[in-house]
Amino acid sequence: MDRRIRRSLSSLALFARYKDLAKAPTKGALQGDISKLASASKTLAAEYEFPYFAHAPMELLNATFDLRSDSCTVWAGSQFQSVDQAAIAEVLELRPDKVTLNTMPAGGGFGRRAVPTSDYLSEAATIAKAYAKGPIKIVWSREDDLQGGYYRPMHVHRAELGFDDAGTVVAWTHAIVGQSILRGTPFESIVVKDGVDSTMAEGIVENPYGMPMHVAVTHPELAVPVLWWRSVGNTHTVFVMETLIDEAAQVAKVDPVEFRMSRLDPKKHARRRAALKLAVDKSGYGKPLPEGHAWGVAVHESFGTVVAHIVDVSIENGRPKIHRVTAGVNANRIVNPMTAEAQIQGGAVFGIGMTLPGFAITLMNGRVEQTQFTDYPPPRMPDAPPVDVFVAKSDDPPTGLGEPGVPLIAPAIANAVFAMTGKRLRKLPFDDLTG
Repeated sequence: MDRRIRRSLSSLALFARYKDLAKAPTKGALQGDISKLASASKTLAAEYEFPYFAHAPMELLNATFDLRSDSCTVWAGSQFQSVDQAAIAEVLELRPDKVTLNTMPAGGGFGRRAVPTSDYLSEAATIAKAYAKGPIKIVWSREDDLQGGYYRPMHVHRAELGFDDAGTVVAWTHAIVGQSILRGTPFESIVVKDGVDSTMAEGIVENPYGMPMHVAVTHPELAVPVLWWRSVGNTHTVFVMETLIDEAAQVAKVDPVEFRMSRLDPKKHARRRAALKLAVDKSGYGKPLPEGHAWGVAVHESFGTVVAHIVDVSIENGRPKIHRVTAGVNANRIVNPMTAEAQIQGGAVFGIGMTLPGFAITLMNGRVEQTQFTDYPPPRMPDAPPVDVFVAKSDDPPTGLGEPGVPLIAPAIANAVFAMTGKRLRKLPFDDLTG
């Protein structure tokens, strides 16, 4: 990209450009019959904005190197050991078998310690090589991490739904605009097919509700380094899918839980139905709540695991206040129940971060504006609600638990906010709700 263009990059300009691109997406991700859209009795158009996110693990990126004349020992919290070992060896001009990489417990990673370029470890190896006086520990500053790292890509979604007289969805066209996280990496040939990075559309193209849907994407090429972020594409697609499903339920004049159950095939989506029913039963969904409170719901399957969230939400000082989260989980056989509970609870708090004021990486004149937790605030203890986790019993082989707890909380909160205020939230983080 031309340096002048790179220097002029700003989030506002990028969102405007993305919205234009969303009007004519270039690559098909899911082909569906949307011929009835033009004759639909009612249509619903929605546009969503999602900013760049940083991983911002509490433990800063770091590594310790003990470089000798013919070998090197490294201690680091790597998520990509084989890739990192090879990258370090290349910088140090050693054979990979001469590099011993000790994987340490990481104080958070969320994908940031799994980088195809091995950026921070390659940099650390370069410094260790130049130092050449014995063991050395290299630590990135928070400013380095927030301003010079990799980000979850920003996205724009544009959707239009058509309904018949009975409120049934007869057509759904959906456009997604955002950078590919796999273009230019060793995974491109495996995951990017016909120009579509499948990680961008995951969470929507599965189309569990069985509606006539056409999904297309556009991947702009920008000089902004992007990477997977905990739960990958589901971080944005599930918010769109589960809030639009709530809107479809409203048009059909059906309770949101009942609407989902009616659209989920009892055989094909038995696990989704079981997780949702478990969350509903354990939460007391549908029973009267204190004045100023409302229920919100979302359910989704990712990484082989289904999670359903039922939330009890009110509004305080212009922000959603989450009083309780009830999670129904179907991850097949649970080997360690306490770990499973902790992963779902941690995923919910991590996902709440996406909704908080200021939780966005923004660009101005080609530079990241955020530098510290003062202007990129993570969720703190007052933001963390009680999260009750209930797990469906199964003897089938275990599935993933590290990522599926993240995507559901934001749409569940947004759906509760609508139930209270009639206002649909179509961007992350949430705007002030006092207006």
